[in-house]
Amino acid sequence: MTAVLRGVGGDSDSTSSATDQPVTIGVDAGGTKITAGVVDRSGAILAGLRRPTPREDAAQIRETIVGMVEELRAGYNAVAIGVAAAGFVDADRSTIRFAPNLSWRNAPLREELEQRTGLPVVVENDANAAAWGEARFGAGRGHDHLVALTVGTGVGGGIVANDVVIRGHFGAAAEVGHIVMVPNGRACPCGLRGCLEQYASGRALARHARSIATAAPTSAAGLITRAGGRVDAIDGTTVTAAALEGDPTSLRAFEEVGSWLGRGIAQLAAVLDPALFVLSGGVTRAGKLLLEPAVTAYHQNVTGRGLRPLARVELAELGADAGLVGVADLAAIADIEAEPYARVSDSSSSP
Repeated sequence: MTAVLRGVGGDSDSTSSATDQPVTIGVDAGGTKITAGVVDRSGAILAGLRRPTPREDAAQIRETIVGMVEELRAGYNAVAIGVAAAGFVDADRSTIRFAPNLSWRNAPLREELEQRTGLPVVVENDANAAAWGEARFGAGRGHDHLVALTVGTGVGGGIVANDVVIRGHFGAAAEVGHIVMVPNGRACPCGLRGCLEQYASGRALARHARSIATAAPTSAAGLITRAGGRVDAIDGTTVTAAALEGDPTSLRAFEEVGSWLGRGIAQLAAVLDPALFVLSGGVTRAGKLLLEPAVTAYHQNVTGRGLRPLARVELAELGADAGLVGVADLAAIADIEAEPYARVSDSSSSP
């Protein structure tokens, strides 16, 4: 029997016995790491890999993805590939127009990967993929309208309503990380200033912690020690690990990031009024340390406070694997039905 593996977004690779069943390969290309996995029709990850994201250029990222796909497909009946990436994906789900935290600019990724692998490819925004994954297999099951937020290197958003991914006319809907929260605020790689992800992302978490440590190095001595004695070496992973052990500087950083995230959720609730917000991404590994300040700020800043029902805010059940599982499922649906946004009512069924 094939084992169900989770945690591909963690620190190690995972493998399981191969089967003859049709599977898809999901790839989640983030700003700091690329994860890939073999996913069956029930959303189970059968094997997985994790690699650092190359910083050189788009070609290096593509070659890394190709290498991971070829390694994973050996011994499996892979029928399609889904690639999720943070950025603007065109309406045909083929080209990454712009990825602020990666080096892709008008990259025809679907064509390139299909030529290299011989398999059909679906390209999707990572937050859309995570939203779909949670709607199908995770916290969103049973909800007709959800908004998913990926809180990682940046902040992404995805909307699923009535079993359909809401992508907008040009395919660029739900870029919530680039809602301007602070006019003339921090510069963002997207070209704007004051975007939500400059205050409520993994990079923001590390920046908040470094700022606190610089201002009060004595009280932040524990965190600085974790970072090898260098304030500039403090990163999101270090802050998260320290916060989970009660480090006061790290807890303050999570309070700040969570508060900004909650304010962003309040803005989205005013426009979209979903039943559920689902939080995924690396920063959410801190669990309630992020969730509690986010919910508090959401309730304090939502329009009509005290006079309207409030959407629930929950952590993703699929964790860091939501985007990988979601984009693999979209690729599977595209392969079977030639339309990845067709209604799918039973997430547990197999073809």
